Amino acid sequence: MTLTLPKPQQHEAPKPKLGFWQSLQQRTPLGWLQLKKNKGRLLVAVAGIGFADLLMFAQLGIQAALFDSNTLLLRSIDADIVIRSAQYRDLSLANTVPRRRLYQVQDVPGVKSAEPLYVSTVVWKNPQTRLKTQLTLVGQSVKTPAFNFPEVNQNLDKLKQADTFLFDRQARGSYAEVIAQAEQGKPIKTEIDRRSVQVVGLFSLGASFATDGTLITSQENFLRFFPERSPGQITLGLIKVQPGADPQQVLDQIKSILPQDTIVSTHKDFVAFEQAYWEETTPIGIVFTFGTVMAFVVGTVIVFQILSTDVNDHMGEYATFKAMGYRDRYLLMIVFEEAVILAVLGFFPGLGLALGQYALIRNVAALPISMTASRLTLVFFLTIAMCVISGLIATRKLQSADPADIFG
Repeated sequence: MTLTLPKPQQHEAPKPKLGFWQSLQQRTPLGWLQLKKNKGRLLVAVAGIGFADLLMFAQLGIQAALFDSNTLLLRSIDADIVIRSAQYRDLSLANTVPRRRLYQVQDVPGVKSAEPLYVSTVVWKNPQTRLKTQLTLVGQSVKTPAFNFPEVNQNLDKLKQADTFLFDRQARGSYAEVIAQAEQGKPIKTEIDRRSVQVVGLFSLGASFATDGTLITSQENFLRFFPERSPGQITLGLIKVQPGADPQQVLDQIKSILPQDTIVSTHKDFVAFEQAYWEETTPIGIVFTFGTVMAFVVGTVIVFQILSTDVNDHMGEYATFKAMGYRDRYLLMIVFEEAVILAVLGFFPGLGLALGQYALIRNVAALPISMTASRLTLVFFLTIAMCVISGLIATRKLQSADPADIFG
């Protein structure tokens, strides 16, 4: 009797599981195929998203430029500690501080210097166009630099002469001939409040939301334009700390000896206070934030209309998928794929237009506007959110669709 042993069964090796990216590469891009089938609708969607992105970039960029422009001068101050009035609201409504407060802090250990700064606005006549405009006028010490402007600090001696000024070459307006003459060392004569003055040098700062530019002069020249103002009424007190001294310790000592009619803070905190005022107190922040929200809503509506129409056009195909056993999740992913594709395709044209818009605003309005990485990232994620939200709304009908109703 022969014993026959069964042949060993040969088991097939299990197929290796595909990774996420491999599965993604092998997946049929139904969303993209559906989008490009109707190229006219795709172009309309991309244009709509790009327009919404352009609006968001414009609102956020101009808002930031206005905030930055109103703190440009203050951020350029060369001081460790700043003294201001307790009634200080912003630089245009600064109120004044008694100059004797500076004499009180000069004996505080660690204080190197305490200098006054005078700030106001004046109406001057453009030497080139003869048109009048409003500028910020700053009176500073000619012995101790008050700003981090090399061009100003190198020309302080020129400001010792009566009615001499340094002019902001980035001021808003037509000043090409004036700047060219000043760069050649030629003095320029014009008028401020019907008083003849002379521009003897240039520096670079930029216009602000309130004024078209800045003039810097000596304290004595400043006070000549405001005869009713006492030299003892200063706008800001600029304190410099001796090398090696602890600024915070000096600040605490100054606070302990000054009365409550003044506020003492570090230069950084002073600039932050000014920035917060424009962002939180003035309507500028509210207006531009509302504009950004409206741009987001407009983009959401546009994408919803496109995706909703696309879903309706392909309802038969979606019903077929459901009849074949595909779940709603699979169908939703197709629509979300379309939403993300539209977001990416619409973002880059909007970004390109925004960069051109920023350049135009810089040249025409002389505002410090530029694209930042944080703003670019914010608008990109807002675009993604805008399209995903539209996709969620557009797929509500898809989830409730019954193949029996469609084929019945």
